[in-house]
Parts: sequence; structure tokens; C-alpha cells
Amino acid sequence: HVQLVESGGGLVQPGGSLRLSCAASGTRRPSCMGWWRQAPGQEREVVATVVAGSLSYSDSVKGRFFIAQDNANNMLYLQMNLLKPEDAAMYYCAAGRRLGWACDPDYWGQGTQVTVS
Repeated sequence: HVQLVESGGGLVQPGGSLRLSCAASGTRRPSCMGWWRQAPGQEREVVATVVAGSLSYSDSVKGRFFIAQDNANNMLYLQMNLLKPEDAAMYYCAAGRRLGWACDPDYWGQGTQVTVS
């Protein structure tokens, strides 16, 4: 089992930055981790993942968001720059199984809210 706890969300003006953190603990070491987000009335979507050391991003955040993993401290980060109103959502940290270069989540954090206004 894996426990995930996110932090770092909040209110930021358009063009601003936030850094989300995810602390992982548990008895399993997942083969991949990443960040997903869900805005009201929309489906949850992948934002960025780390799979076997390879980083990938959705087209909507590429060049603005950066994912980083600290394996020594079981931490996952998401640096979000040049935030736009459409980035506002609940952001979830997830861990799961590698499917090729994609990540299929098995475990989810409780989420951290990002508001851009």
C-alpha cells in the first residue's frame, strides 16, 4: 500500500507560480508517479508523470510546469509557472504501475486546490 499527501496549493494571480509537494509513504515502491488535476464539471486529466526516470507533460502545461522526484526522501514535486485561470483545479498526486511510458494510477492523494484568479 502507498499513502500520498499533497501540499502547496493555494490562490495565485495569473502569471504567478506555485510548487506542489507530495509525500509518499508505505510498503510498496510504485513504478511510476505523477500529477493529475480535475476542474469542476470536467474529467480528471494527467498533468505530468515520471516513468522510469522519463518525464512527460500534457500539451497544456508543457514548458510551464516541471515535475521532479526526490527518491531519497520519497517526495514528488510539481513546479507550476505562468499559471493561467484554466489551470485552476484540484491537483492530485498519484502512484501506480507503468504501462509502457504511461502511468496507470493505483493510489491517490486527497488533493490540493489550486485557484488562479
